[in-house]
Amino acid sequence: MAVTDHTPAMASGAAAFGAAARAMPLSLRLEANWKLRLILLRLLGAAMILGSTGLWLVAGAGADPEMNLIRMGVSVAFLLAGLVLMTAQGPGRRSEACFDPVRRELRLLQRDGQGRPATVLRRSYESLGAVRLTAASVQMYETDGSLLIELPLQSAAMRSQLRDQFSGAVRILT
Repeated sequence: MAVTDHTPAMASGAAAFGAAARAMPLSLRLEANWKLRLILLRLLGAAMILGSTGLWLVAGAGADPEMNLIRMGVSVAFLLAGLVLMTAQGPGRRSEACFDPVRRELRLLQRDGQGRPATVLRRSYESLGAVRLTAASVQMYETDGSLLIELPLQSAAMRSQLRDQFSGAVRILT
């Protein structure tokens, strides 16, 4: 494990304050691929609804009254399960990681039932032990070397913004 030490050049007070004021916080959303999951759930729901009506289209199965009762129960169960799957919604409580360049801190936010964000974790960059930036994620470690959190990265630009924010404040592992 190689350790790199990045120390930024110090600027004058007014220039440093102006640069910090123009810096935008970097936010990462922690969410699964819910769009794909919802599409698959809705397709499964539509297939179950069609299957509930398709049970009655089977030729020669209408002669036995006991079989009609079983088909009715299975048909109603498929219809109800299909309706539940068709109306499935995404999760309401999504977490978000915010890297603030002005305060030089990491905040983990989670939305409550009304959609308002609440801070779950707040750590200054100086209190972190080390950071490892990979192509797909950022890993933050405690001062004792244990993994604090690992967050996915969507782009190389986000990775370079994080590297710029962490340089000088956190030990960056490569």
